[in-house]
Amino acid sequence: MIHKNKVVIVTGAGQGIGFEICKMLAKSGAHIILNDIDNTLAQKASQEINDNNGSCMAVAGDASNQDVIEAMVKTAVEVFGKLDVVIANAGITLYGDFISYSRESFSRVMKVNLEGSFFLAQAAAKQMKEQPPGGTLLFMSSVTGHQAHKNLAAYGMTKAALEMLAKNLVIELSQFKINVNAIAPGATLTSRTIAEDNNYEATWSKITPMGRPASVSDIAKAVLFLISDDAKHITGQTLIVDGGWTSISPSPY
Repeated sequence: MIHKNKVVIVTGAGQGIGFEICKMLAKSGAHIILNDIDNTLAQKASQEINDNNGSCMAVAGDASNQDVIEAMVKTAVEVFGKLDVVIANAGITLYGDFISYSRESFSRVMKVNLEGSFFLAQAAAKQMKEQPPGGTLLFMSSVTGHQAHKNLAAYGMTKAALEMLAKNLVIELSQFKINVNAIAPGATLTSRTIAEDNNYEATWSKITPMGRPASVSDIAKAVLFLISDDAKHITGQTLIVDGGWTSISPSPY
């Protein structure tokens, strides 16, 4: 098990891609700090992992809140003695056309997607630089950081910014043996995407070169590689997992 005894924080992990990452990490022998803004979801997800012989602790709360960030890092170190990996998966999507997009929506998207990820990485790096092995940071980007999507100007901005953050932190953190990367999922089948659009799978199957949208497993497997020791010499990079969509970029509209 290549992640055996690794201590990993995963935010926004009560369901969807984040939860799948946690389940795979647990099977691979990692100790997980599972965060979600919804306490019920966080506790339920954590319990499911523990019921299947995994090692998981829930820390519920808004991942952009500094107190929650510090609680996650503190829990990792106090319970497991170290922090090896942080996966900044928490994010929100608030749709809206540019002309009428509200300042409140803009601020919320920036706070969760950017501010939360930035300061979680900062808190984690402070711990990791004191550990001889260093550590690994991973940001969750999106293909919307590469190609324009209608009604997602603010969201796309945040995802492109996270990829730049991963590049910039190479300068800041490589000396501490901390590598930093990002994953950019394309269209992915989750309970949320299906609930938002009953035709989601059919629409994206038609316009994705590989003939289907990603599963949460497709994304989680890519994440597990990038946070493994096999990828420690990879840093400042973004791995796009989209079935080839960004190569041709047909619009779902």
